[in-house]
Amino acid sequence: MPARIVTQAEPQGRPGLSGWSSRLLLLILAGGLWSGAVAGRLGYLAILRHRQYDEMAARQQQRAIEITPERGTIYDRNGRELAVSLPVESCFAVPPEIGDPGLAAHLLAPILDIPVKDLVKRLRTDHRFVWVQRRLAPEVVQRIQALNLRGIYFEREMERFYPKGQLAAQVLGFVDIDGHGQAGIEYSLDKEISGKPGEIFVLADGHRRYYQRREQPPVPGANVELTIDENIQYIAEKELAQAIQDTDSAAGSILVMNPSTGALLAMANWPTFNPNLPSNSSPQSRQNRAISDIYEPGSTFKTITLSAALDAGAVTSDEVFNCQMGHILLAGRLIHDWHPFGLLTVGEVLMHSSDVGAIKIALKEGDANFYHYMRAYGFGQKTGIRLPWESPGLLRSPKLWRPSTIGSLAMGQAVGVTTLQLIRAVSAIANGGLLYQPRIVSSITVDGKQFTPPDEPPTRAIRATTAATMRHMMEGVVLGGTGHKAQLDGYTTAGKTGTAQKIDPETHRYSRRNFMASFIGYAPINNPAVVTLVVLDSPHKGNHEGGWAAAPVFKRVMQQVMNYLGVPRDLPVQATTETAALRTHARPQRNVPQRVAARTIPARLTETSTVATETLPAGILPMPSLLGKTARQANEQCLRLGLRPRFEGDGIAVGQEPAAGTPVPAGTRVVVRFALRPAPVSADGRSGDAP
Repeated sequence: MPARIVTQAEPQGRPGLSGWSSRLLLLILAGGLWSGAVAGRLGYLAILRHRQYDEMAARQQQRAIEITPERGTIYDRNGRELAVSLPVESCFAVPPEIGDPGLAAHLLAPILDIPVKDLVKRLRTDHRFVWVQRRLAPEVVQRIQALNLRGIYFEREMERFYPKGQLAAQVLGFVDIDGHGQAGIEYSLDKEISGKPGEIFVLADGHRRYYQRREQPPVPGANVELTIDENIQYIAEKELAQAIQDTDSAAGSILVMNPSTGALLAMANWPTFNPNLPSNSSPQSRQNRAISDIYEPGSTFKTITLSAALDAGAVTSDEVFNCQMGHILLAGRLIHDWHPFGLLTVGEVLMHSSDVGAIKIALKEGDANFYHYMRAYGFGQKTGIRLPWESPGLLRSPKLWRPSTIGSLAMGQAVGVTTLQLIRAVSAIANGGLLYQPRIVSSITVDGKQFTPPDEPPTRAIRATTAATMRHMMEGVVLGGTGHKAQLDGYTTAGKTGTAQKIDPETHRYSRRNFMASFIGYAPINNPAVVTLVVLDSPHKGNHEGGWAAAPVFKRVMQQVMNYLGVPRDLPVQATTETAALRTHARPQRNVPQRVAARTIPARLTETSTVATETLPAGILPMPSLLGKTARQANEQCLRLGLRPRFEGDGIAVGQEPAAGTPVPAGTRVVVRFALRPAPVSADGRSGDAP
């Protein structure tokens, strides 16, 4: 039987060449799709979402800390520093670096005077930066550095400092913990003064370890020069504080203005505060009453009533009015004068401050004219001074007047004014009829370039001839009327008294106990150098009338200011005894009294002088000895005598030029040298090392 050949069949299911190819193709396709998806995702994240993730990484890796810039310096008109910025250290923590927050808190709490639990809570946080305490005293910084705590660092900031303390506090204002202005010039010019903040960037690695810092330096702010004069401001504040004490007043203000420019030389308010410690003061003491408080001015407003009537041609200065022995019935309202006057000229109405006379003059002028002039003087509207929270006052439209309103307005009632509005208006009378916008900012310096802020040009309130007539009549108020206690020695003086009843908040009627006593005036008559306004709120000690409570304060302020400014005298200076005698008359003669051409030196000013009993020509006085005095004592004595001091060194006075006893004219520059330890002094007042 033939042999059978059997062939072995190929295993079933084993792929051939075509099967391997298809699977490989699928694998390559899947890998390509996966790679494309990954590449697309990476491209999407790297290109389209790059900025978002870059910012997220930056937030995780770094912390930006804002650094307070150096605020610009505020100067008075003579370049004296009123507000400066000083570098101080602030303490901050990086909590992730602190190993034991509880221990760190217990060590830091007694140094910083912070409760331990509060400090622990502050340090046990996930935040990468927390302030521990800002603006520390140098000794506190040294104590913390001595602990050598991990995660506790220091950063230099700028702290605002007011070297003159409470001087011009309401004008300057103050700043908060972050260096932002909160009141006064600090607030109104905050954008210019504050500068541009800097930044610190604290960097961290993936393990939250802080390894580097980079800084963006802050840009300093602009410097500001005010129209305020430090010495005149000091005089005003000193005399205001004395007046508050003497009269037991609740509050008060004194303003001093240059009538020819509208520049404010002083703006004093009481109560006051220390801007270095604003948290220790009350809101009332931080308030700038001179621009925010409105009050009924009383008889000082008669200067507006009479000047308006004169300028409108409704009356003449010598026109006579029957004051009806102190009574007038107006629209069913019986008004009583303070004194039973009979026939008075317009000038005598102002001199004796007759309410009935002022009412009759206003009635002859008419509602429309009177309102027009009150607006022309700036009442019922803001002055535009560069200070915050100025009040526009209160002046109603004639459409809202009652039949008797014009009578109230004539004697300074039914109108609300600020002290700034009033001194601005009377300055227009003093300068010849021009109403200036009050100025308190003289210049601003940015990047070394100085510019003067633009001000509105003056407007004419009254004619120059009307202003001249008013100046003559206001002189009569001082020479023979209610303002006789305001007469300056050596200068012709004009002014007006005011005594206004306040509204009782409980009864809403005029109080019989609380008054606003005021006096406003200027000197010399023909070329006024300054206008000064004194307002005392509710004087309770002594006579509450403006002629008795405020006029003497005006005189003390003006006498020192005129001497300090070196204003030429237009009258011979009286002998001390003659001056005292004239002041005893309740109503001096209306004409200027004959004055002596020589001056007897008061003994109280020449205790150390060798010429105490000599008679010197007008305007000449013996140089007092300033040796052994502090800077403030020497400054006060020089200003009182009209001398211009310049100080060198610190401590107590050890030398002076000119020497004590030397006859000098008012306005002489006096150089006083100070030392912490007195140097040998010769008999003529020169220090031992003087040339």
